[in-house]
Amino acid sequence: MEVVEQALEAGHKVTAILRQPDKFPIRHEQLRIIKGDVLNPLTYENTFFGIDIVISCLGTRNREATVVYSQGVSNIMQAMQKVDIDRIICISAGAVEIAPNTSFLMRFLIKNILQKLFKYSYADMLLMEGVLLGSNLNWTVIRPPRLLNGDRTGKYRTSINEFIPHMSTLTRADLADFIIHHLDDEKTYKSKVEISY
Repeated sequence: MEVVEQALEAGHKVTAILRQPDKFPIRHEQLRIIKGDVLNPLTYENTFFGIDIVISCLGTRNREATVVYSQGVSNIMQAMQKVDIDRIICISAGAVEIAPNTSFLMRFLIKNILQKLFKYSYADMLLMEGVLLGSNLNWTVIRPPRLLNGDRTGKYRTSINEFIPHMSTLTRADLADFIIHHLDDEKTYKSKVEISY
């Protein structure tokens, strides 16, 4: 929701594909809402015409095996290529990999708690990253830490293709702030970006 809200605020025309549009609270003259399912390729038939950039905010709340990231993004990519869109931004997670300089305690917590708790989601996120890596698209994978509700501050650390030491938390509003300010930032093309306070 934050990405849509901030994109509209910045003056962009936005198309949002949602499983449950009736539960989405934003309505705007520059917003087109489409009911769809990321795992159904027919969702994207005639949807991407006139679109310049795709932002994938896919997620799942259950901890069961999933293909929502890998298969979902594969479906999106196929639809993009049909209409010559080459820019996509996807959200992954900071804990899918452990930075080499991570402290023993934090390494233990990530490996034995986070990576076990979210093992299916993280595994599928890594598959998604691999799919993007093998494509010819100008992709950016953003790896945030634990996301919180809260205000947009515009103050956070980022690193392109390198680990951020001591990742902590980030608000969804600041994640959206980074996305909207780097829609066409060529320095982030074909790159993984870590972001954190």
